[in-house]
Amino acid sequence: MQGVKLLIVGGGRMGEALLGGLVNAGWDGLAVVEKLPQRRDELSRKYADVAVLADAGGAPADAAILATKPHDIGDACASLLGTKRVLSIAAGITIATLEDALGAGTAVIRAMPNLPAVVGAGVAAISPGTAAGEEDLAWAEAVLRAVGEVVRVPERLLDAVTGVSGSGPAYVFLVAEALVEAGVLNGLPRDVATTLALHTIVGAGRLLTDLGASPEALRAQVTTPGGTTAAALHVFETAGLRAAFLDAVTAATTRARQLGTS
Repeated sequence: MQGVKLLIVGGGRMGEALLGGLVNAGWDGLAVVEKLPQRRDELSRKYADVAVLADAGGAPADAAILATKPHDIGDACASLLGTKRVLSIAAGITIATLEDALGAGTAVIRAMPNLPAVVGAGVAAISPGTAAGEEDLAWAEAVLRAVGEVVRVPERLLDAVTGVSGSGPAYVFLVAEALVEAGVLNGLPRDVATTLALHTIVGAGRLLTDLGASPEALRAQVTTPGGTTAAALHVFETAGLRAAFLDAVTAATTRARQLGTS
């Protein structure tokens, strides 16, 4: 693997999302390890300038991203012995486990990204290992910013990150489904209801990220006293929607914590 600056171990959905983002951002010296022959062929066709390998070859790259399934993490770490920096997006695998497998002195950074990284709109949280310094964290941020935003948290908060942003896209998808069905119930053709619902969610997200106003302030701008939005919000509050979100995120956080210790 001579000349490889950054090795991505695992060419699945998130591994490819990072690969594509890094290629688009102009990173060079990239390689990806993917054990499935059909998937290797797909990646080779899409990324002609990237080395797509069946294994790590035993020679350490300058840095690596662990994007494997959790049950493959042991073999993946064994193939990276001697690598100076390792960024892991493997779900539930703790920094202590990674450091034990990779050896003393390896700068380990653990990250929790989310699915919108596939379209360059992800958000990830990172946590440093015992040997990871400011330069290592800055490197990890540069990698992940190729597919979205990045925040730093202590590792003990990564389960809560999972509950909010890791699982969060599914909550939004459920809201989108419900809005479409509500439109159909009230007489809209399904294709029209779908267009209205999806673009309403996209537009609201843009307002939240681009204007810098709080969710509460934006909601107030849409809510005329005694108007249609106020009537709808009253139904949500009566039904306990806010409490349901609190309980759902807490349940996801608790489950992430359980998976991390199993």
